[in-house]
Amino acid sequence: MRAAPCIFADMTSPNPERHLVEGPRDPEHDATATYVLEPAYVTRLTDRIIATSGETKQATSPINLAPLAQIPQSTEADVETAFERARAAQKVWAQTPFSERERLLLKLHDVVLARQAEIADVVVLESAKARKDAFAEVLHVALTARYYGRTLSKHLASPRRPGVFPVLTNVHVNRIPKGIVGIISPWNYPFTMALVDGLAAVAAGNAVVAKPDAQTMLSALLAAELLDEAGFPAGLWNIVAGPGSRVGTQIIERADYICFTGSTATGKLIGKQCAERLIGCSLELGGKNPMLILADADVAKAADGAVRAVYSNAGQLCVSIERLFVADEVYDEFKAQFVARTKALTLGATLDWENDMGSLISQDQLDTAVAHVEDARSKGATVLAGGEARPDLSPYFFEPTILEGVTPEMTCHGHETFGPVVSLYRFKTEDEAISLANEGAYGLNGSIFSKDVKRARELAKQVKCGTININEAYAATFASIDAPMGGMRESGTGRRQGAEGLLRYTETQSVASQSVVPLAPSFGLSEEQYAKVMTLSMKVLKAVGRA
Repeated sequence: MRAAPCIFADMTSPNPERHLVEGPRDPEHDATATYVLEPAYVTRLTDRIIATSGETKQATSPINLAPLAQIPQSTEADVETAFERARAAQKVWAQTPFSERERLLLKLHDVVLARQAEIADVVVLESAKARKDAFAEVLHVALTARYYGRTLSKHLASPRRPGVFPVLTNVHVNRIPKGIVGIISPWNYPFTMALVDGLAAVAAGNAVVAKPDAQTMLSALLAAELLDEAGFPAGLWNIVAGPGSRVGTQIIERADYICFTGSTATGKLIGKQCAERLIGCSLELGGKNPMLILADADVAKAADGAVRAVYSNAGQLCVSIERLFVADEVYDEFKAQFVARTKALTLGATLDWENDMGSLISQDQLDTAVAHVEDARSKGATVLAGGEARPDLSPYFFEPTILEGVTPEMTCHGHETFGPVVSLYRFKTEDEAISLANEGAYGLNGSIFSKDVKRARELAKQVKCGTININEAYAATFASIDAPMGGMRESGTGRRQGAEGLLRYTETQSVASQSVVPLAPSFGLSEEQYAKVMTLSMKVLKAVGRA
């Protein structure tokens, strides 16, 4: 059954359980005149924020600037309270059997899938992304929960390692949780980025204090509610709200480990702060990601892949492609097909499924896209498609844009746009393509299209990116949770996903027991005699292949 219909005349959705209500409208039908979500629903979410300042910050929808919520703001004392709760919960949680943690993770998988329509509504309302991109967040969280729900015991087991002497020396390596992990998550994928990194931390036996981005707090709060529904203990996941300069800094000063996703500039500052405290951090930062389309590529598949690579989430994706390098032999054919597909995209900022691309999230993002395109155009680049803001669709909408003739003096040549803007380049040799792909300081994600997968895999080793997708845009690596994901160079340090994404939140502890004889002179041996016995032992162990 459908709840009260959406208040927006241009927004409909097949979701039968929407948390939207009718509200009073002014004579001009001003969307900003009334809140979008039911007050009780919003309160249920915002009550999860540890905040006593009495201050709030209004959150609005980038779809049409309609108000969504008043977000309570946290103080330094609130951050301290969050850590006190987290430490109390973590002491108990660290003793919870792996099997019980796995059960809760698998339950979360089911809860997320069951409430996917609601999740998509909230994510779209906060970000103005296409609904299909919101579903990608649902899918990623479910995949992550299922993966660790099936593999946690294997990853956290205490394996036996070879001791200095076979049989006599018994060594095991334990994985000890760090304690409290601070998660500072971004706005671009507000549900999955708020949850998946912290989910691995919790699975490893830690508690979390999270500061989601101010633009998308409701998505992160809904994620926390789903953890409760799945049965995770109270106090394990704590949320604070406020500017990074205040709240973020306080988290870094208290946490045992920091996970940050965001800009390279901010990541460098956080890395310095963590170094001052000698705590670890993982930083997933910016990128200027390349796609290589080789001479033997299936051009139609490459054009389809490029559309996904460039315009998913309106380009506001850390692994999206902003540089397309195309072999001379297929350049013209590819350009024609890619331009045609780009111009055929369905654009819109609504809750519906039919949109191929949604809006940018803010005026800042729009300003960057406009500035990059205008700078390139003014310096001689050609706009093959798009290139204009579309306020008729939503306040921050920018058309999917293809540039040709971009040169190094243009801002968009080496600087990340983080929007639906891509530059098209021609190459003559594969060595040239590799060299072009490796230009700049970033190294997050790359893509290669070729019918010869074996050769593409060999070329991938030469591209300085943390992930490479062959005949796919980015989803092949991103959705394969057993594969680690992260950046090289100024795209960051550390990895999410896979064993690496879990074990970063642990400390290794080696425990060795010695039997029969000590590692010291015994049975009346002098130090000199002991040295001779040890020398003989070393030679024997080498002869039998001992490492």
